Amino acid sequence: MTATATARRAGTVAALGTAQTLSWASTYYLPALLATPMARDLGVRAPTVFAAFSLALIVSALLGPYAGRAIDRWGGRPVLIGTNIVFAIGLTGLGLADGPPAMFAAWMVIGIGMGSGLYEAAFAALVRLYGRDARNAITGVTLFAGFASTVGWPLTTLLQGEFGWRGTCFAWAALQLVIGIPLNASLPKAGALPVFVPVPASDATYEAAPEAGLRVAVILSFVFAATWFASTAMAAHLPRLLQAGGATLAAAVAVGALVGPAQVAGRLLEFGVLRRVHPLLSARLAALLPPLGATLLIWFGAPVAALFAILHGAGNGILTIAKGTLPLVLFGPQGYGQRQGILMGPARIAQALAPWLFGILLDRWGVRAMAFTAALGLAAFVALLLLPRPHDKPAANAAAVVET
Repeated sequence: MTATATARRAGTVAALGTAQTLSWASTYYLPALLATPMARDLGVRAPTVFAAFSLALIVSALLGPYAGRAIDRWGGRPVLIGTNIVFAIGLTGLGLADGPPAMFAAWMVIGIGMGSGLYEAAFAALVRLYGRDARNAITGVTLFAGFASTVGWPLTTLLQGEFGWRGTCFAWAALQLVIGIPLNASLPKAGALPVFVPVPASDATYEAAPEAGLRVAVILSFVFAATWFASTAMAAHLPRLLQAGGATLAAAVAVGALVGPAQVAGRLLEFGVLRRVHPLLSARLAALLPPLGATLLIWFGAPVAALFAILHGAGNGILTIAKGTLPLVLFGPQGYGQRQGILMGPARIAQALAPWLFGILLDRWGVRAMAFTAALGLAAFVALLLLPRPHDKPAANAAAVVET
């Protein structure tokens, strides 16, 4: 790759990564801080706000395969620009909500954006541009967006203190239009659809073995669902969880701020060291880190809260990359966007259940609720062990790509 091409790809990664940071901060990480004031103002309980958020995740799960297919066909640029507009409409509607029906409707609109504008869409856009060479670009985007909570939570807190929760929603909507659209508009236009020429099955991934593909897809779907349940539960309840473990509110907020940098550290490890091994091996390693952190937190409480946040963040950071790279390596780039949407459908449902279900467990069991997420993490690790490693190396092609 020439220096000019390398610089152009780095610019694409930076633009898309920054746009993803904005989108995650203004949607996924919003309820953790705005649910309580929003519920108080609308005359409902906080779980009702999380129920609306869960509905948004269900909508995103249903829409994911269709958005992925659109990206496969037209590229990520037009889809992601449209998503910025959808996010702005949904956030504006949320700020204008005068009761539960309007709030649920606004979250449904935001759910449309989440189904076509978060990681799965970004990964599909990169695969559409770079094919099987997209692994490093996927990692690069997650390095940027790994700071979404680190940047988003403090900014949301600042906006909420100055303008209230409604003004915060309006501000995020404006940022989607003023910053998000130009960033996504700067992405390269996808060229003509590539022609994928199959190679002999002995050299191919599961794309050439449909009889094994279904089993692999089911395992991946379970792994993604189990790990996303845990990450979503932490995103929604981490400060309260740490307080249940004996930490003060100030300490809980400080420890929570470590998750974002730990995610980025894990992704740097993937980018610098683990990229030399098969993504399946790095995913197995990463799947063990959050259960280990959860076990330590249950046993020792607040004194190891920072270690828990680092282990959880690092594991989650690497697993986020695995969600993009494993389907690419195991199935190849053809139809990646639609397949990714299908594989991530159960994960979106798990996300939808996580804030509500883990909240119930936290109320009943306190910090011991982490035993549930630890068990899910261990189950994901076992499932990855059941996934046979293909004979080809990560760089091997399941299909030769010929640009038309």
